[in-house]
Amino acid sequence: MWKQLIGMVAAISLGVAAAWWISQQLNPAPAASVQPAAQSVGGDFTLQSAKGAVNLADFRGKVVALYFGYTACPDICPTSMATQKAAFAQLSAAEMAQVQGIFISVDPERDTLEHIQRYVGYFHPNIVGVSGTLPELETLARRYNAFFRKVEMPGSAMAYTIDHSSVIYVIDKQGKVQTQVQHAAPPAELAAAIRAWL
Repeated sequence: MWKQLIGMVAAISLGVAAAWWISQQLNPAPAASVQPAAQSVGGDFTLQSAKGAVNLADFRGKVVALYFGYTACPDICPTSMATQKAAFAQLSAAEMAQVQGIFISVDPERDTLEHIQRYVGYFHPNIVGVSGTLPELETLARRYNAFFRKVEMPGSAMAYTIDHSSVIYVIDKQGKVQTQVQHAAPPAELAAAIRAWL
């Protein structure tokens, strides 16, 4: 009887372990919302703003929060920008004096430089809006392991939308990407990622 009981317990234990293992394969844990950046990600660039050329090197000595998006984005970009706004609000005035936001529009066909700057101005005065030619943006996106692609929407008033990655890059005072923060991360996590490099 004891042997049967031990056998049943062992079988149940193995069954539970197998079920757990299968559930982990089918439902892996979500990726962390804040991750260190690969060493090869990033690099300097020059794009255009409503006030002229903007180079990443212009902000040496500041921590930069950089994001690729577009102003007609219906949900992801506004969420990302709201996250930045709320994270910036958690920093002191002295800390914010050392922080710069950069919004890179990947929709040069629709987003004029003036419109991009108005858009980012709704969120925070420390964010500059920039863009460039499509080849420039494609090259830069590859360097940051970002992606975007135009998706035609026949019959829609928008005509097209843009699929794109949604990561906020935290760049240290020397211009190196240190951290990648998912767009839906709690603002406190983005604030902490920025503060770590002040």
